[in-house]
Amino acid sequence: MAKDRRAPELDRELADLPPELRWREWMRRIEAVLFASASPVPRGDLARVVGQEAPVDLLVADLAADLEGRAFEIAQVAGGWIFRTRAAYAPAIRAAADVGDQLLDLNEFDIAVLAAIAYHQPITRDGLKDIFGKEISRDLIGRLHAQDLIGTGPRAPRRGAPYTFVTTAQFLVAFGLETLADLPEREQLADAGIVGVG
Repeated sequence: MAKDRRAPELDRELADLPPELRWREWMRRIEAVLFASASPVPRGDLARVVGQEAPVDLLVADLAADLEGRAFEIAQVAGGWIFRTRAAYAPAIRAAADVGDQLLDLNEFDIAVLAAIAYHQPITRDGLKDIFGKEISRDLIGRLHAQDLIGTGPRAPRRGAPYTFVTTAQFLVAFGLETLADLPEREQLADAGIVGVG
């Protein structure tokens, strides 16, 4: 006979603790949840482990301050928070481990197509052809899709109802963006010489 293994009820309010210990415990709970998650954790999920009145944003900010000087940080991406290694330590990680399959395998044209999708989504392959002046291969679309950088959007409302493409939450994570509103303005890209003007 299987035993009833219900988890004990989580005391979110921690009313029996002094305020400073309560705050510290809430920070540790958030830290544990972020540490255990492979994807960004939204505010609502973090709020479920702390008291009703606990300000999640301030708890995360205090936790981030505690991590100053450490090799990892808390990043706000794709509508949530995630732990990630600071960029300064990327060479050390590459030297110690085979992370080749975790790196984005994108050439300059792949990135240009991905940027076009990000700025014009939802967009069809014909829309991409209009931007680049040439057909965009299904293979390229497939590679971006396989890396979970793009997904299928709504069908275009025209003859044949072609598929459209949109960026994904993984796109936001890969490029360190919280939302698409964090994309650089096109003028900034042109000033940096990344895209042409027009």
